[in-house]
Amino acid sequence: MNPIPTTVIRHQKEKISKCSLRFLHGRADLTFLRNKPGFSFDATGFTLLAVDAPPLSQEDAGRQLLLLDSTWRWLPQLLACVTGRPVLRSIPGSVRTAYPRVSKVFEDPTEGLASIEALYLAQKLLGNDDPTLLDGYHWKGPFLQSLAKG
Repeated sequence: MNPIPTTVIRHQKEKISKCSLRFLHGRADLTFLRNKPGFSFDATGFTLLAVDAPPLSQEDAGRQLLLLDSTWRWLPQLLACVTGRPVLRSIPGSVRTAYPRVSKVFEDPTEGLASIEALYLAQKLLGNDDPTLLDGYHWKGPFLQSLAKG
């Protein structure tokens, strides 16, 4: 397994206590940044995971991953902090999240995944099948079961 270096930019209002990635802090292959007023990130040379982009494939190996961590409602604000020319890619297929959605004010995209689910699948598709990424994720079992069925 060769971990793909990944940068995670977390929205300033995202609560770490509710974040699906909170158990991954301290891993050498992951860099966590928090956006705040005036923050920008040059994503040139990164693969940026996005729902409405062409599917991720082995041809994308060799680039670092960029993951934006926020609610779907705040995602446009977080995306506005990204500069440069990232390569946009999505998780291919019809994978559905195991994370229970509870938003009463904003409709989440059906293709949307929890940040940890997207990170795990992106790494797997790029050749790093590391289920330890999901350790600590409360819905790990149901998520892996749904992948096995799909």
